[in-house]
Amino acid sequence: MTAEPHHQHAIEKADVLIEALGWIRRFRDKVTVIKLGGSVMEDQNALRHLLVDIVFMESVGMRPVVVHGGGAAISRAMDAAGLKPRFIQGRRYTDDATLKIVEQVLAYETCESIAHAIEEFGGRAMPLNFRTTNVLFGERIALKDEAGREIDLGHVGNVTRVDRTTVENLCYAGQVPVIPSMSLGPGGEKLNVNADTAATAVATALGAEKLIFLSDVNGVRKKKDDPETLIHSLTATQARQMIRDGAIESGMIPKVEGCLAILDKGVRKIHIIDGQLRHSLLLEIYTNKGVGTEMVRDE
Repeated sequence: MTAEPHHQHAIEKADVLIEALGWIRRFRDKVTVIKLGGSVMEDQNALRHLLVDIVFMESVGMRPVVVHGGGAAISRAMDAAGLKPRFIQGRRYTDDATLKIVEQVLAYETCESIAHAIEEFGGRAMPLNFRTTNVLFGERIALKDEAGREIDLGHVGNVTRVDRTTVENLCYAGQVPVIPSMSLGPGGEKLNVNADTAATAVATALGAEKLIFLSDVNGVRKKKDDPETLIHSLTATQARQMIRDGAIESGMIPKVEGCLAILDKGVRKIHIIDGQLRHSLLLEIYTNKGVGTEMVRDE
């Protein structure tokens, strides 16, 4: 029996729901860490759609955890305060004055506004910062120059420990933990942490099913400037072979190698998706083909 035209659209919607059902069941109770940063944080429309996706994920039984940066907002606040940002080997030099701005903009304003927006969209969220409960602990890091001499980065650190219990308890209670990329040092010193590094530490500590990086591109491509050459799925072995063969272009190699290192730490899957694509999280997780690149550990 052929469906009447006015029913066809509704049937197609039902087909989408049925396709999603298998993935919803598969990922129920699984932790997914979502790293927010870059241009997504600057586009309120894109950010709104992503946060709605996160509310959906929690509503159907997944356990999303948000880890975020906020580099552009920090730079704007520094400019307003008459401070000039300095970057050393890709990391923001963080003196006392910069640290105060990072703490205010990142740990408080950005973190709390993300949590507030999730609640506005019908979810429940908890900002985990120095005013509420800090869950990231670390130590200062020092880079080395070409001569092997240590470079002082100021109050810049990494993550050596994650308060896993607090994060998991919030997930079990149906709340979305929102974690800014800052940590506390051994003596209580506040440290600025790279957001990718913080997200990796959280995903590893939680034994996450997935770690999702929201990028400015749609994933790993065979040709850097051609979105049509997107590679939808890669095992760690395939990725390493493609790097050796030159099939993955040079600009993407550091990101892919970073993902391989994360897989080696125990995270099952890493997704690189375009954060500007409307509802990219839902399309990547709950459809058969996805819209980005999924990298998986070798079984």
